[in-house]
Formats: sequence, structure tokens, C-alpha cells
Amino acid sequence: QVQLVESGGDLVQPGGSLRLSCEASGLIFSINVMEWHRQAPGKKRELVASVTGRGRTNYADFVRGRFTISRDNAKNTVYLDMHSLKPEDTAVYYCNTGFHWGQGTQVTVSS
Repeated sequence: QVQLVESGGDLVQPGGSLRLSCEASGLIFSINVMEWHRQAPGKKRELVASVTGRGRTNYADFVRGRFTISRDNAKNTVYLDMHSLKPEDTAVYYCNTGFHWGQGTQVTVSS
């Protein structure tokens, strides 16, 4: 079955950086659109960024210019590089493809 395993979440100070990773298994990774979503306490889950199998990317306005999504098809892994982090970026970040979700990784931005 399809499994998505996120890692890289941490506590970071405002202005800091983090890299999230999501390793996928059980699917033909290279042809799947991969997405990162996030959900803050009391808020709806929202799309952060997506990348097609060929590397075409799309970003939510609230992260454009600060976050970069990328993928390594040889490693079945998608990444989210986050810079200039703000307290409002605090959320659980989820990896997604189609109907499949990872368990999430917590990102906390606080001084």
C-alpha cells in the first residue's frame, strides 16, 4: 500500500529555516503530483505547495518566495525548504498525493 513518511519538523525561531522531507513507497513516484499541506490549531488544512512529476511547482501566496518544494524521483522523496519562517507558519505539515496522506510533522516557529 501507499505510505508517506514525513520528517524534519522542529522548533525554530522566527526568521529561521527548516527542511521537511517526505519519503513515499508503494506507488510509481515519478508520475505523481506531490503536495505539502498544513493545518494549524483550530484552522482548516490548507495547500502549501505542489510539484508535478516533471518538476512544475505551484505555491500558496502566503509562502511564495519563502518556501521551495522539490523532489528527487530516484529517492522517492519530496522536500519542502522553508526560509524566513514566521510564527504563523506554525502547523502540522502533511505530505499528500491523491487520496494518500502522511502522518504529519510538527513545525513550531517561536522565540
